[in-house]
Amino acid sequence: MPGINKILKGILKYRENIRATMVAQFQKVRDNPTPTALFLTCMDSRMLPSRFTQTNVGDMFIVRNAGNIVPHSSCCGINDMVTTEPAALELACIHNHIRHVIVCGHSDCKAMNLLYAMRNNINNAEGTPLQKWMKKHGGMSVEKFNDFENNGGKPLTFQAETPQRYFLAQIDPKNKFSIIDKFSQIHCLQQLQNIASHEFLKEKLEHNDVRLHAMWFDIYTGDLYLFSRTKQTFVEVNQDNYFHLLHDADSWVYPTVVQKVESTKSMPASHNY
Repeated sequence: MPGINKILKGILKYRENIRATMVAQFQKVRDNPTPTALFLTCMDSRMLPSRFTQTNVGDMFIVRNAGNIVPHSSCCGINDMVTTEPAALELACIHNHIRHVIVCGHSDCKAMNLLYAMRNNINNAEGTPLQKWMKKHGGMSVEKFNDFENNGGKPLTFQAETPQRYFLAQIDPKNKFSIIDKFSQIHCLQQLQNIASHEFLKEKLEHNDVRLHAMWFDIYTGDLYLFSRTKQTFVEVNQDNYFHLLHDADSWVYPTVVQKVESTKSMPASHNY
C-alpha cells in the first residue's frame, strides 16, 4: 500500500524533525489563537495553501472542497441541506471576527474541467455526487462564463460585498491561459458574490468589517495572483506589486450602483454592465 506507506513515513519524519517546533507553536496559540483569514480553496492534491502562503499554526482557517465552491444562499434555504462552507463563514467571521475571506482557485482544476464539460447540460439534475455538486452550485459561474464568451471577452460585472456595490473584471487580458483556466478565474470571482448573498454577513460586509478576495494559483509556474479591484484583473503577487495589492485589498472603496449607471450610460447595450 504505497499511499498509506508514504503517509506513515511522513508522520515518522514529522515526529523526528518538526513535531517539537509545532508543539511549541501550539502552546503559544493554545488559549488564544488569533487567525486573520479564512481561506477557501480546492481539495486538489497539488494545492498546499499553508505552504505557498507561508502561514503557520493558528494563522488562518482553511476550508477545502471540490472546485473551491461557496454555495449561494439561495441553495441553503429551508428545503436545502446547509453545507459546511456557510457554517465555516459563520464560525470565522461572526464568532472569530475574521476580516479577510479569500477564495483561491487554480489552473488545470479537474472540478472546473468537469463543470465546463457539463455547461450545456447544467440544468439536468441527474449524475454522480460530484456532478450533482458542480451542477447545483456552479450554474451561476456558467452564466457568467457565457456572458464572457457572448460579449467577446469584454469585462464582466460582479456584485461586491453588498448589492449596492460592484466591481468590473477583465479576465486574462493578456490571453496567457487556457479557456478552462479563464473559466476557473470567473468561477473564483463568482464565489465572492455567493459569499455576499448570506444574510448573516450583511452587516459586517456593509461596514467593511469583512473583506472578500479572489486568489488564483498557477500550478505550473507556482505563481499566485490576487484580483485587484483597481486594476480590474488578477495581478501576480510579487515584490513589484506587493504594496499596490496590499492597499487595494484593504482600502478599495467600491463604486455604487448609481455611480455604475452614470459611468456606463454611453456604453452599448450589448456590454455586460
